[in-house]
Amino acid sequence: MGGMSPIHWVIVLAVVLLVFGTKKLRNIGSDMGAAVKGFKDGMKSGDKEEASAEATAATQQVTQSAHATAQEAKTVDVASKEVR
Repeated sequence: MGGMSPIHWVIVLAVVLLVFGTKKLRNIGSDMGAAVKGFKDGMKSGDKEEASAEATAATQQVTQSAHATAQEAKTVDVASKEVR
């Protein structure tokens, strides 16, 4: 009793077609398809931007490590001995 039988769905579809017409429904369908395609393209470009940002961060980290190593090479570490 809570669900809709297939005949109910056919009646609902017929009413929707009469109210909106086939042309408007076709336009709505193409607009929805374009929106989904735009969303997918946006997700792909977001992944590319994220990968680019990760590569940049990794490059900066390597550069900073190399700079720190160069600074350590210039530092003289002297061990002091206590004289008695």
